[in-house]
Order: sequence, then structure tokens, then C-alpha cells
Amino acid sequence: MQRTAAELTANARRLRREATSAERCLWQALRHHRPRFTRQLVVGDRIVDIACRSARIAIELDGGHHALQTEQDKARTTYLEARGWTVLRFWNNDVTDNLDGVVQVILAAVARGSTHP
Repeated sequence: MQRTAAELTANARRLRREATSAERCLWQALRHHRPRFTRQLVVGDRIVDIACRSARIAIELDGGHHALQTEQDKARTTYLEARGWTVLRFWNNDVTDNLDGVVQVILAAVARGSTHP
């Protein structure tokens, strides 16, 4: 099994400590659901905001600056999808304004992709 580069692990830990308010809010809503979710998961040479490993669902939360980097976000999504992940993207304000709706979309995707009954 390939080990994760030390700098990626350190960066993932830093991102967990310095989570955005939207990431914290969504994490609090998902953390007790099963199958389990994890924060700042290293996938290849990328770090996913929140993920469900067993269903291979990657959840990316986008702030306002992402409106200016659509090509990078498309490339990131393509990278993750090529590795077997389904990518769900939400704007930060969707999480803060409609948390229940975002959680419903995520849990439905996990139920479709989960290997657990």
C-alpha cells in the first residue's frame, strides 16, 4: 500500500484545524451518520473537504473564490472521478442557508453508492 506523502498529511491536519464555518457546519451534521464520513481526506495528491470512503463520495465546499477558478475545479473533479469517486459540490452559502437540503442530497448519494445494506 502506498503511503501518503508527509506534506499532504500535514496539510490535511492543518485544514482540519482551520476548517471554514461551512465545513464545520456540514461536518457536525454528517459526523454521526453511517457509513462514516471523514474530513480532509487525501486522495492521490489532492485533499477532499469531506468524504464517505465506503461509498466513494467526495464532498467539496466552494467559497466565492471558486467562481474565478472553474477550470481548476473541473480538473479536480475529473481527477477524482478518474479514481472512482463521485464528486458532490456545494457552495458555502448553500450549506449555511439550506443545511438540511444539502445533507439530504449527500445521504441519498451515499445510499446509492454505498456497499453497505
